[in-house]
Amino acid sequence: MSAPVDVKTLVIDGVNVSGSAGQTVLEVARENNISIPTLCHLDGLSEVGACRMCLVEVKNSPKLFPSCVLKVEEGMEVTTASDRLKHYRQTILELFFAERNHICSVCVANGHCELQSTAQSQGLTHVRLPYRNPKLDVDASHERFVLDHNRCILCTRCVRVCAEIEGAHVWDIMGRGIDSMLIADLHQPWGESSCTRCGKCVQVCPTGALSEKSKFGAEHPKHPEFLPYLNMMREGQ
Repeated sequence: MSAPVDVKTLVIDGVNVSGSAGQTVLEVARENNISIPTLCHLDGLSEVGACRMCLVEVKNSPKLFPSCVLKVEEGMEVTTASDRLKHYRQTILELFFAERNHICSVCVANGHCELQSTAQSQGLTHVRLPYRNPKLDVDASHERFVLDHNRCILCTRCVRVCAEIEGAHVWDIMGRGIDSMLIADLHQPWGESSCTRCGKCVQVCPTGALSEKSKFGAEHPKHPEFLPYLNMMREGQ
């Protein structure tokens, strides 16, 4: 006989909802068609709360919480849209654009970029912060793929899919703060790394920082919905 499910009831944006113990606010919100913007989140991967786009307000707390790692609690009252949250999300997006060289008009992922789409959905029309314009390399050493550090937002989707789905553990983040950078193995050229050439990291990249050489400069069709299926198949084995 299966154990009873521990159900938590809460309020999100004035709507009474419920979720199982252990679920996150983001999961319950999406089950109830309540939209919360995300960049680092992807169904089928672990949550890291890296991008902070999914911040929400919780009643009686002055803090903002990343909904992707915030577990639901009985009686919780959550707000996902407010002037305060809009200000924080727009500021976060401005920091993304200012940190590296995201020039949409000449970017190979223009029109197929989650950072660009999120900025549009959040009403970001311009960046008030000074651009850093760092001199970052493009690693084209791989026979099939390209890594453009200028487009990377350090969401770690590629790191997680390579470790959790493929089991290859090729990708990692080197450095701290503004100097953080995506690296293959111990900072080897991608083409000389232990990459299995599966392409999963390219499929989950939200900005086109990882792309196929055959599609470099063209459209970037991606199919991240394959991750939950792969997880289900793996658990079944």
